[in-house]
Amino acid sequence: MKHSTATFDVDAQKGFTPLCPQELPVTGGETLAPILNAMAELGRFRVGSKDAHSATASWVNPDRSQMASATGLAEAPLHWPSHCVVGTEGFELLEGLPHPQAYDFFVWKGVESDLHPFGACFHDVSERRTTGVIEVLQSQGIERVLVGGLAFDFCVKDTAIQLAKAGFEVIVVREACKAISQPTAAAATQAMSAAGVRIVETLEQLVPAAH
Repeated sequence: MKHSTATFDVDAQKGFTPLCPQELPVTGGETLAPILNAMAELGRFRVGSKDAHSATASWVNPDRSQMASATGLAEAPLHWPSHCVVGTEGFELLEGLPHPQAYDFFVWKGVESDLHPFGACFHDVSERRTTGVIEVLQSQGIERVLVGGLAFDFCVKDTAIQLAKAGFEVIVVREACKAISQPTAAAATQAMSAAGVRIVETLEQLVPAAH
């Protein structure tokens, strides 16, 4: 199974951890590098992604009371504080993860100031502009994708659902993710399950199936 398995580190960046408290800190987000590296050992092909935002993006709203409120923009539907701005600490991957160039394939998303996708398979919310990751995985003969990263209830969820829609067997490893909140995590779990995504609590649950 390892030969046909890829792993996907979704947005495992400092901007989604307490290391950058003014961005979008997810409790425990800074701890994920070891488990993501262990997850990568179960696959042949390792994929990663980063948010790569502009400081002046149209969806930026410094008022945290407005976080996740509607913007009215089709391709950047929710307000967020500025985060993961290119060239800042928040843009960087967690310490201990490979450099982006060391991944087999890497996606930078949200580069345009009027686009804010959550999933890493498309540059736009309407899913018309592919990032190429689905096509690359298909060309590699990948059948199964193990997914972890930040945050479970937004970018991990959407990436996993996009991969499942593309026909891959998708498994989200819960210990390789952290969520923004319990209510949104519960909703994400339901949405992923409805899309055919399997969620396991620990990597150990996958080790017998990987050999």
